[in-house]
Amino acid sequence: MGFIVAIIIVALIFDFVNGFHDAANSIATVVATKVLTPLRAVMWAAFFNFVAAFGFPTHVAATVGKGVVDVEKLNAAIPHVTPYLVLAALLGAIIWDLITWYVGLPTSSSHALIGGLVGSAVVATHGTGALKYAGIIKTCVFIVIAPLLGLLMGLAIMSLISWICKNMSPGKVDKHFRWLQLVSAAGYSLGHGLNDAQKTMGIIWMLLIFMDPSSSEALPYWVILSCHAAIAAGTTSGGWRIVHTMGMKITRLKPPGGFSAETAGAITLIGLSMQGIPVSTTHTITGAIVGVGATKRLSAVRWGVAGRIVWAWVLTIPMAALIGAGAFQLLKLFM
Repeated sequence: MGFIVAIIIVALIFDFVNGFHDAANSIATVVATKVLTPLRAVMWAAFFNFVAAFGFPTHVAATVGKGVVDVEKLNAAIPHVTPYLVLAALLGAIIWDLITWYVGLPTSSSHALIGGLVGSAVVATHGTGALKYAGIIKTCVFIVIAPLLGLLMGLAIMSLISWICKNMSPGKVDKHFRWLQLVSAAGYSLGHGLNDAQKTMGIIWMLLIFMDPSSSEALPYWVILSCHAAIAAGTTSGGWRIVHTMGMKITRLKPPGGFSAETAGAITLIGLSMQGIPVSTTHTITGAIVGVGATKRLSAVRWGVAGRIVWAWVLTIPMAALIGAGAFQLLKLFM
């Protein structure tokens, strides 16, 4: 039991790191447009990350906790391996998150966690028998679809705003959208908490199912509250290196553009969360920012920076899987 509690603490540390790493996604546009100071922005984002704990279904948690690795099959083949597998997956995700945070690349904590789970499960079972391909394929497909949805929606919303406001003075437009961006930033942060906090819930749920298979029916409320509290705490710590990449290096944003990107991201995240699809908040907001920048001209997007980000996306699952596999091999010494 003590070991299980320790792993739950590590899971909450991952959730904190997730909030820390992804704070930039929630606040980059609102900081870049100077609507809020960095400190006020992270507090605003953290509040709405926590609000997502109330009144929403836990479909994403079910996908991560029950739709990637078959816990019953795993424990039937190798009893008591699940806690070590979960710990190795968390270590793989945390280490990759910290590496990419250090170099300032906005990668996906979600896909790092999925990669860590897959890598540790393959090593634990010496094969792929315990993997659930439906959940893995769904997650991988949306590595491509989520940023495209964000891009298209960001492009559409920004184009619509440009048409509606074409006869208004730039100063008046900026004034209105500075206020509206508070709403869009809140919506995006709500979507971030709704999708990302549930991934940690899923990992803890996997442990609870290992201890008691009947717990697969419902997720305890203490798990929901603790995960949202951890991600909100992480968000308040900020990730300023990634804010610089997201909010200033991809394209220059003004309040209408920031509103468009955040609204596109919020709609995409909340919609996909309702379908139980664990997507990357990073991928989604990056696609939305690129879509907004492309409404000016294609040269307004710094494609070299965007290319580095895409390479980081491609590498996340395999690199986290390798780290998770290596972590499991080390943990075997204590099994």
